[in-house]
Amino acid sequence: MTTPVITALLDGSTIQEIAEQAWSALVGEEEVLVPLPGELPAATLSSWVGIAGPWTGSVVLTCGTDTAEQLTRALLREHAPEELDAEDVSDALGELANVVGGNVKAVLPGPAALGLPEVGTPPAAGQPADTLRVDALWRGQPLSITVQGALGPPHTPASDIEEENEVPL
Repeated sequence: MTTPVITALLDGSTIQEIAEQAWSALVGEEEVLVPLPGELPAATLSSWVGIAGPWTGSVVLTCGTDTAEQLTRALLREHAPEELDAEDVSDALGELANVVGGNVKAVLPGPAALGLPEVGTPPAAGQPADTLRVDALWRGQPLSITVQGALGPPHTPASDIEEENEVPL
């Protein structure tokens, strides 16, 4: 039995729709993602979650560091501190990756498990046929959402993934 590739399971418009719904729910109903490519700046920040199941890989959100700070302020709204710290930005980007990744997992054949969100240098992508990338602009700033198969063993070990509805002891 061969492992399916993401391009046989999903298309870019599905990823775009999932991202738009996440943006509306988390960032704000008036905040839109425009499905246009833009060149990411040199200084970027990525957040991702791993998915382990019949298809194994990661859902990665990448944007410029300034965009990451603007997204954090948009998510925190009136609770945003005057000075954001790195933890605020990591938490906000991690939450976005978690919601987008959870919704991607929901449309994939299952059962599958979702890892915890991470922020930093994302895992390496697998084969090009096992990678879907959606580029968009938010407030005129570029970002990308990449659904990518794992390179070699899954990035998130199964032991680090909590099953849905499982209560950790």
